[in-house]
Amino acid sequence: MKIAITGGTGFVGRHLARHLLSLGHQPILLARGRDVRYPPVAPVIQTDLADSRLVAEAIRGCQAIAHCAGINREIGLQTYDRVHVNGTRNVIEAARLAGVSRLLLLSFLRARPDNGSPYHESKFQAEELVRGSGLDFTVLKAGMIYGRGDHMLDHLSHMLFTVPVFLTVGLREEPIRPVAVRDVTRVITAALTAGRLSRQTVFVLGPETLLLSEAVRRVAATLQRRVWTMPAPVVFHRMLATFCEGAMAVPLVARAQVRMLEEGFLEAVPAADALPDDLTPRIRFTADEIRQGLPEPGPFTCADLRFC
Repeated sequence: MKIAITGGTGFVGRHLARHLLSLGHQPILLARGRDVRYPPVAPVIQTDLADSRLVAEAIRGCQAIAHCAGINREIGLQTYDRVHVNGTRNVIEAARLAGVSRLLLLSFLRARPDNGSPYHESKFQAEELVRGSGLDFTVLKAGMIYGRGDHMLDHLSHMLFTVPVFLTVGLREEPIRPVAVRDVTRVITAALTAGRLSRQTVFVLGPETLLLSEAVRRVAATLQRRVWTMPAPVVFHRMLATFCEGAMAVPLVARAQVRMLEEGFLEAVPAADALPDDLTPRIRFTADEIRQGLPEPGPFTCADLRFC
């Protein structure tokens, strides 16, 4: 099958493209740019999803679309409304123009309306657009995804080489269920290539429930680094996130991520369907899995700052 992937050079998009290729499919990557650390494994068409007719030309001949494009902070014209809402609206229109009937949206576990978080609200608006599109859709509400090139393992690794202290969000930690990107791409592939999960909103979470501090200690043990964990008020993390968003090319933490960690990653809100047993994630957050997802060891450097 020929399958278009928006956000195709991003974290999940890259892994999905590689998985589809391994099964003999033909992924087409749509992206605004590319990460020079990870050469694309399939053709890249540069687009920011702002023009539905250009997107339609890019996806013509495809049998399905994986809509993985998204942002976790706003920079200039790249706002949540422009990327998550208008971008999704344009992808749906492009699918109609190009005659592509199958669409999967990668959303967030707790995306919902009227909660004060522009990230959560815009993701939910995108979900509603997809559910009302008339296309053969799947909405996949994902929790904390980890793997090579993610934000979680990448930033934790560099932090542990920079300052061996980790501050948890809030005085009481909320649980998480980290899910391996390989499990996520397996679910997406089943939906797009085998017609699974048709017209459903489903959630995907890992098989283990743990606290973020425990996950941090597992990463530190894998790296053979010491780490001290301690709680810090949510307001401190919000201020830290504001600073990181302004100073770092890829923020150590973004305000949307603080909200996620404040709430935890344990259940979908609004409620969504569970995956069938054969698609339920099985990969545990072990030292071997962590090791596969780690970046090259080393601290944060000036190259991580926006002005560099």
